[in-house]
Amino acid sequence: MIADVQSARHRYVTLLALILAGEVIFSLPFHIPRFFRPTLLDALHLSNTQLGDIFALYGIVALLSYFPGGMIADHFSARNLMVISLLATALGGMYLYTLPGHLGLYLVFAYWGVTTILLFWAALIKAARYWGGREAQGLAFGVLDGGRGLIASVLATAALFLLSDRVSRAGADSATALQAVILFYTATVVLGALVIWRVLPSDGPKAPAGSGAALPVIREPSVWLQAGIVVCAYCGFKSLDNYGVYAVEVLGMTQVEAAALSTYASYSRPVAAILAGLCADRWRSSGLVLVLFLVATTAFYVLSRDVLTVLSIGAIFANLMVTFVAVYALRGIYFSLIEESRIDRRVTGSAVGLISVLGFTPDIFFAAVTGRILDANPGGVGFQYYFLLMAFISVAGMVCTWVLARRLALHRQGG
Repeated sequence: MIADVQSARHRYVTLLALILAGEVIFSLPFHIPRFFRPTLLDALHLSNTQLGDIFALYGIVALLSYFPGGMIADHFSARNLMVISLLATALGGMYLYTLPGHLGLYLVFAYWGVTTILLFWAALIKAARYWGGREAQGLAFGVLDGGRGLIASVLATAALFLLSDRVSRAGADSATALQAVILFYTATVVLGALVIWRVLPSDGPKAPAGSGAALPVIREPSVWLQAGIVVCAYCGFKSLDNYGVYAVEVLGMTQVEAAALSTYASYSRPVAAILAGLCADRWRSSGLVLVLFLVATTAFYVLSRDVLTVLSIGAIFANLMVTFVAVYALRGIYFSLIEESRIDRRVTGSAVGLISVLGFTPDIFFAAVTGRILDANPGGVGFQYYFLLMAFISVAGMVCTWVLARRLALHRQGG
């Protein structure tokens, strides 16, 4: 009995470690631009287009890292891979603290494209899939992403207090405030490395040597359809990065108020992801993903109208919150489609690698494209185009999900 309790306790401690590490490693390249974008743009003298191009370089390097990283994850210890990734990412944070020029920003984001993906991402997803077993995939990925969201929100809240404190001080500028935020996030990445080293076992399930895992994964149509689903859902997630700018330029909020909006709205992520995970285990992930894309399409379309003339502020905020919830719920369950598709667990890393190569291409193009849309059409008009684009992308997600669901249904009927 005591052994069972200890085993269960360690099982949940392991999941908590994965949650912490899975979020803090992305805090430097993603949290700061998402929650504190107006401050980042001001302190580093960047336009939306320039920041978009910097993110595009991160995305290109990450794209080149996903698939080889998946094959590496199928053969090496997740603990060792993740610790190396976290510590290397923290070194990049120390460089960002110096507030480098534009060339330095390109270099550090390209560097993060390697450190956050090559040895980390597939190892994290594979560990979560094994944790969930056959009956709790929705729960595993919902809790993983929901927990990551909670970590993101708590850290952003703490960083927001740091930002507010620095801004309120006489003579403090945006650069000084940004440095405090960078140092804070760098420390959390180091903490994540220490926790993973302490909690995760030194080895784990591996693919057989010479198994040729990549070939059957590449030939599997459901993997490609899942990649299309992740592309569309991840565009939705990336779209949240510009909500702070939307709050300032369209809704007339201050930089601190805009950061607070993004931060507090992010608390919906754990609730949305975990509930979506529970529902996915009760029904089917593919059906729930289809419904969530429909909800997102509707909310994005409403926001694409001239909202200040046709909607109250309350209605605008309500639609913004719907997009937050739908996007966070999608992120919580889209990798549970791997189990529904009955992909061999021993090649999970390779499957995750291929899905991610295509699925996270928005890291390359999304910020670059939307940055140009917003810079070419300042104010409300640019955001009307922005949200209309998101509505079309959500429709594409619905189509990919419907095709996948039909394919899986036919497969089940055929035995």
